[in-house]
Amino acid sequence: MPVVRGKIIEPLFTPDVIAARNRAMATEIANNPKTDLLVISILKGSFIFAADLIRALHDAGLAPEVEFITLSSYGRGTTSQGVKIIKDIDSDVRGRDVLLIDDILESGRTLRFARDLMYERGAKDVEIAVLLDKHSRREGTLDANYVGFECPDYFVVGYGMDVAYAFRELPFVGVVKGDA
Repeated sequence: MPVVRGKIIEPLFTPDVIAARNRAMATEIANNPKTDLLVISILKGSFIFAADLIRALHDAGLAPEVEFITLSSYGRGTTSQGVKIIKDIDSDVRGRDVLLIDDILESGRTLRFARDLMYERGAKDVEIAVLLDKHSRREGTLDANYVGFECPDYFVVGYGMDVAYAFRELPFVGVVKGDA
């Protein structure tokens, strides 16, 4: 198992498995007709997944406009503190198809907030793509339209996801198992 910053990290999803699933999801997305597609990456955790999925969308024949929104729901810890907009998008969503991209769907609060915000602003349709779906943590009903992987109830890091701002750079999704 890899040791990073003195921590043992057990890979859960490898780079090759993630890349293959990104290509498959891009094909699924491209097979559903879109009008004036705007992809919105929810930062910070989704930045690597979003970049890879957007390139896969290009390979699948789509050319979306890309935006970024920064929403905060965790701060430095692991307990939710509500959702707030840190940095908003610049584009008008009125009448457009929107694809929200996030790293993980857990409670659903952040994605529900983002989806509802886009509809309030006049989006024609809002779909959700997530790398990981941790359904066991869901509060209320919210499902992603496109899911990379079902995630066991672990706190995961890597591929853009962090714990206290560490481990985002890892090319895989893993679980911190302890000190090395």
